[in-house]
Amino acid sequence: MKKLEDLILTYKDFPKKGIEFKDVLGIIQEPAIFKDLILKMSNSKIIKNCEAIISIDARGFIFGSAISLQAAKPMIVARKPGKLPGEVIKQNYNLEYGESSLSLQRSALRKYASFAVVDDLLATGGTVNCVSNLLEKNGKEVLGLITVVELTELKARSKFNFPVESAICF
Repeated sequence: MKKLEDLILTYKDFPKKGIEFKDVLGIIQEPAIFKDLILKMSNSKIIKNCEAIISIDARGFIFGSAISLQAAKPMIVARKPGKLPGEVIKQNYNLEYGESSLSLQRSALRKYASFAVVDDLLATGGTVNCVSNLLEKNGKEVLGLITVVELTELKARSKFNFPVESAICF
């Protein structure tokens, strides 16, 4: 059986020169490995203790929805601009290759006080920091981040005041 690490491909100079893009989509093409990963991530203390999960657009949705289903936790999505209806809260952030923003539906947050953030990859931490800031500005608590891949040389976890759990570190 293939190892999780073997399913993550690296694309040099994508989406721009100097970036080494780690593609996690090979994991979902191997159902047994994907299932084992989701079971492991779902059993995290961070997931067990949160009231709801925030998944980050777009690959985070794949892992967040599977974890949400397995852990029987509600899932809320952090989306890119112009993708969510209703009243949204929004924040801009810097990426390692540009700038973007994320939005959350205000009504989706009302019932919950504590959240686990789920994403596919932790690089510089800009995306997660954006979500964390949005939640904290609205009186919510981030219990931690669950991610598939962490690029440790970028030291993003040191920017957070909550725990980070990564399935694989490069």
